[in-house]
Amino acid sequence: MSLLKKACVILMALMLVNMTIPAGGRSTQSNAYTSNAVVKSTPKSTKTSGFDWNPIMDAIIQVESGGNPNAKSGNSIGAMQITPILVKDCNIILEKRNSKKRYTMADRYSVEKSKEMFLLIQSYHNPENNVEKAIRAWNGGPKYSVRATNRYYQKVMAKMK
Repeated sequence: MSLLKKACVILMALMLVNMTIPAGGRSTQSNAYTSNAVVKSTPKSTKTSGFDWNPIMDAIIQVESGGNPNAKSGNSIGAMQITPILVKDCNIILEKRNSKKRYTMADRYSVEKSKEMFLLIQSYHNPENNVEKAIRAWNGGPKYSVRATNRYYQKVMAKMK
């Protein structure tokens, strides 16, 4: 199994754990962190090809951490529960694009930088801006299983309503 496949399997397993056990081990229904607080930390440009990812990112944040930028669950950190593998993937994409910018593990605590990483991943793995693909891939990795990501997808869609 290639290193990338192993990383995807690990990421999927970690995301499945996050899906069933909210960060901090408590319900995110009533939480001190709200989507309004998250919106204030939106990167300057959250539109890729004219598409507004804000509603999707805000829903993912609510499902992943209840809006808590300090949430931790295993290797996943921050409001969007970003793993070291995702940070590495972002830096590989930036390198391929000849960008000098790089993300650090500490950037996972920043809602703004987490959203930037989400947008970078979407621009590379989901240039068609497919919302379902974005949500499922955030949970299960680029080669997600529809069956394995159904519950997560439904949770995110419910938060968007």
